[in-house]
Amino acid sequence: MAEGGESKSFAPKEPPQLNPPKDTPISLSHLAKCDGNTPSYPTYVAIKGTIFDVSGNTAYAPGGSYHVFAGKDPSRALALSSLKSEDCRAEWEDLPDDKKKVLDDWFTFFSKRYNIVGRVEDS
Repeated sequence: MAEGGESKSFAPKEPPQLNPPKDTPISLSHLAKCDGNTPSYPTYVAIKGTIFDVSGNTAYAPGGSYHVFAGKDPSRALALSSLKSEDCRAEWEDLPDDKKKVLDDWFTFFSKRYNIVGRVEDS
């Protein structure tokens, strides 16, 4: 499929007004606090080190079907289409190309729906 057609397939029905992406470094310890369990913190999900604000989507809130991803970089789980907490980790580089493509599709999906608020700070 042509690149333009691929992008359209991931576009939401009602495109949100997204802010310009930020490159703010965010520590893993701060990301972990953004898991939807603390009302004073937003809800974040990172993919390949890029952090998205998913606060408005109840699926990432406690009890939601994707809460397992909140406050983490679950790149491996997304690539594997897994909801297992043990798969919710940032390591994905060793996966086969077909799984990397799935992860890239998830990144595109998120980037069309959620604000990019920063990147995971190097440890």
